[in-house]
Amino acid sequence: MSDTAKPATQGAPETGAFFARDLDWHPPALTPGYKTSILRSPQKARISFDNSMSETTGPVFGHDMLGELDNDLILNFAQPGESAIGERIIVHGRVLDERGRPVPGVLVEFWQANAGGRYRHKKDAYLAPLDPNFGGCGRAISDENGFYHFRTVKPGPYPWPNGVNDWRPAHIHFSVFGQGFAQRLVTQMYFEGDPHIALCPIVKTIPDPEAIDRLVARLDMNATIPMDARAYQFNIVLRGRRSTLFENRLEGN
Repeated sequence: MSDTAKPATQGAPETGAFFARDLDWHPPALTPGYKTSILRSPQKARISFDNSMSETTGPVFGHDMLGELDNDLILNFAQPGESAIGERIIVHGRVLDERGRPVPGVLVEFWQANAGGRYRHKKDAYLAPLDPNFGGCGRAISDENGFYHFRTVKPGPYPWPNGVNDWRPAHIHFSVFGQGFAQRLVTQMYFEGDPHIALCPIVKTIPDPEAIDRLVARLDMNATIPMDARAYQFNIVLRGRRSTLFENRLEGN
């Protein structure tokens, strides 16, 4: 996902109205090509509610909840002296608001399949093997300039029972927590150059190619560690005309 917003001058906190969202930017609730949307799509018109005070002010998390290896999926589930199997990568980026300003103190969680395309979950029946040294989840907190990063292995694509021969592109799930527990947004990050992106029935529900493009991480050779790990950049933009598309709250955080 490439963000083109220019950082605004630092100043007082944002108090004005947010940019109006374009509903055509988001997938329709009912998309028969994505079969589970048939049962999950609402039967009645949407109703918008403002957040209550309790939702926007708490509960919150503390920085001391993170462990030393929480943002290192290569090691955080591995036995001593071992590491996860697969193509080693670094994912990094910034959490920004609608005017391109950094959003500090955001809890960013991530989870994924292993290098073979299998999740460590009892309901994942894909025949690819589990990696005993890979748990597939981690978390980080954005710093004062909105930066976050983590180390992992590149996940593999995997088949899913949507159509006769449908495959999910390689992807990493993201959850972003704001200043209150109700401010949680969920999305997926794809990888530049993956041919499965254009074939995926879930991705096809997004009507605007620009919105899809903002879910694609770019190879970043400047952040690559020689003889160790390639790097991908994925910025997360909250609200506004350049916002990252989120699954569960389409207007952003």
